[in-house]
Amino acid sequence: MAETRRGDGPPRRADPRRADPIVEEAAELLATQAPALSASAALGREMMDRAMRIVPARPEARVTNETGFVLHAYPYRETSLILDVFTRDHGRMAMVAKGAKRPHSALRAVLQHFHPISLSWSGRGEVKTMTKAEYVGGMLPMAGDALLSGFYLNELLLRFCPREDAHPALFKHYMITLTRLAHGEAAGLVLRSFERVLLQETGFAVAFDRVAGSDERVQPGLDYVYQPERGVRRAQASDPSSWPVISGQTLLDMAQDDYGRAQTVAQSRGLMRFLLHYHLQGVPLKTRQILIDLQYL
Repeated sequence: MAETRRGDGPPRRADPRRADPIVEEAAELLATQAPALSASAALGREMMDRAMRIVPARPEARVTNETGFVLHAYPYRETSLILDVFTRDHGRMAMVAKGAKRPHSALRAVLQHFHPISLSWSGRGEVKTMTKAEYVGGMLPMAGDALLSGFYLNELLLRFCPREDAHPALFKHYMITLTRLAHGEAAGLVLRSFERVLLQETGFAVAFDRVAGSDERVQPGLDYVYQPERGVRRAQASDPSSWPVISGQTLLDMAQDDYGRAQTVAQSRGLMRFLLHYHLQGVPLKTRQILIDLQYL
């Protein structure tokens, strides 16, 4: 084992548990890119980050052949990338892809958005070191409006999913949503479905077809509001004017992913805008604004 000296003191052994300095530097850079979250999600991330700074206490993770997607890539140094990826069994992960920007690197063609890839990595800290990435295939490429909608999905995942928190059901729905978009289904309706699943799977929303705090089923002929932090309840005259009033039929349709009624399309759009805005504390989604301008949302 290598020995190191500090000043004129006796030699000491290098700590094999010490994190890779490149990975440490990447983690600091990535921290400056963190998007704004609701207060509860921000607190959870802060607690997670504090725990992860105690590097020696964490055993080195070695994961092989995990299916995932690239959500975002940050240029790092001359030849590398910092990746934010969404994986099936480990959730959202950050990792350094060393040499990925080199002109002849095989990774350049593999690390593309909206294509499933098989990932392997190792490391102790929050930012791992990618050791292998292979193209899996099996999904249609996206272009035009579908491509822009895909970047909207990725931004939602970056905002709402803390790192290393697995959401296999959400991962499955992400793949289904990409497939639906690639096949040309109406973007607005496909995205409504994903937004609902995202909020429910990450704990920001509860059932849409049940009254909060009870087993009472929503009635199609009554009017309701979705109270943030609580759930569905009957609409009242004293409710804030910013809370959209939603028919029971719309809520039942949303729970079943049925957007065949014009009223359901219109009211679900208003409800999801309201809930996303609330949980993001008013911080706008960049891709969402573009889609709104193009009248897709």
